[in-house]
Amino acid sequence: MSSWYVYAIGFTAQLLFSARLVMQWIASEKEKKVLTPTNFWKVSLFASFLLFVYGYLRDDFSIMLGQALTYFIYIRNIQLQGEWKKLSKGLRVFVYVFPVLLFIYSYNNNTYDIQKLLFNEAIPLWLVYLGSGAQVIFTFRFIYQWIYSEKMQESILPLGFWILSLTGASLILIYAVIRRDPVLLIGHLMGSIIYLRNIILSRKEYA
Repeated sequence: MSSWYVYAIGFTAQLLFSARLVMQWIASEKEKKVLTPTNFWKVSLFASFLLFVYGYLRDDFSIMLGQALTYFIYIRNIQLQGEWKKLSKGLRVFVYVFPVLLFIYSYNNNTYDIQKLLFNEAIPLWLVYLGSGAQVIFTFRFIYQWIYSEKMQESILPLGFWILSLTGASLILIYAVIRRDPVLLIGHLMGSIIYLRNIILSRKEYA
């Protein structure tokens, strides 16, 4: 696949990630408190699907790791909001089996070498560690949010979620600059502004 198509997939994913944040930001500004619209999670799930494919096509382990860890948390939040069963059964089945199908395809007869991901000549090992560490921090925000939401039995985006988002995004921006990845750079630049604004709104709400 040509690089043009690969970047198109990546930019589409980041555009969707940015759109979900803008929707959440506008809704929160109207109410003067942090809200969690249902479409935030639906768009997140679709964008995660595309960005995982983008990472796969670019042999970028850091991107694939980040999306693999959050994929099912998006699904769980849709379930907590009571919207999961409203989706068509075929779509729900596809969403569940997609990661499994990709895994089978990738490792069938050892045709996809894990060394290619972890020891890509275009990405030094220290940069893989930086990118992976940044993705883990960025992903942990959803683990934190998931645990918090399970405890409250509703989908909530707490203050800690936004602090972890800003920290992880800052590290990913460093990775993107070194990696010269315009998809990650543009996506996380815009996201960082909204993360900071949500931190301010959350502090005002709990002040």
